[in-house]
Amino acid sequence: MTSDPEFERLVSAVEAYTMEGWDWSALEGRYTEADPPWNYRAAVTAQLPAAHTLLDMGTGGGEFLSSLAPLPPECWATEAYLPNVPVATARLEPLGVRVVAVEEDARLPLPDAHFDLVINRHESFDPDEVRRILKPGGRFITQQVGGQDNVELNLALQETVALSYGTWDAGTAARQLRDAGLEVLEEREAFSPGHFADIGAVVMYLRIAPWQIDGFDLAAYRERLLALHHRMQTDGGLATRIHRFFVVARRPAG
Repeated sequence: MTSDPEFERLVSAVEAYTMEGWDWSALEGRYTEADPPWNYRAAVTAQLPAAHTLLDMGTGGGEFLSSLAPLPPECWATEAYLPNVPVATARLEPLGVRVVAVEEDARLPLPDAHFDLVINRHESFDPDEVRRILKPGGRFITQQVGGQDNVELNLALQETVALSYGTWDAGTAARQLRDAGLEVLEEREAFSPGHFADIGAVVMYLRIAPWQIDGFDLAAYRERLLALHHRMQTDGGLATRIHRFFVVARRPAG
């Protein structure tokens, strides 16, 4: 198997890296995404004053939710990735947030009709469960990673591109929410520029976002990664498209 000292250095650094929570700091300056034309934080903060009960779905290590402090009087957070749960608990419990581990989107261990506001940034969800836990008149705000996100990475590394959620887009999410009995207030979608600076950033990204390539294994993809490394050295990195969409929905008051 051919090799390259720079390739080995970059990949070895990823293998040695210990990640805590939903931490993308190792990619700072090496993987960039242009912002979508909406502002998720602004949309959430605009609703906080009217919310008594708030849920953050898929809180990761609680990084985003903690940045919203001061928080509404009653706050909950869910997290499906078990190693993140103690990280989120340590960060959020001092702020009065109850952190709950979840196993299935369709069976959330949360009370009926309880939340004025449910927020969700890049976390999967079951529309029927969202409706169940929202109070009448309560709002659901989500920004999602679209199914065509960074498809250029798949094209570079796979003989046959197989995206885990290839058809996941704003129209699909909005339709599912309507079918669950929610009223869709806003629906937006965008493709923005993205860029990987080096092969280490690619491997780190695939480690953080394993859904990009199902069953990704460093050893199995080593030759393809090495070829991409040489291509990126020539091209000055790898340009991609970032697929995001944004939906706001409300449970009818009646």
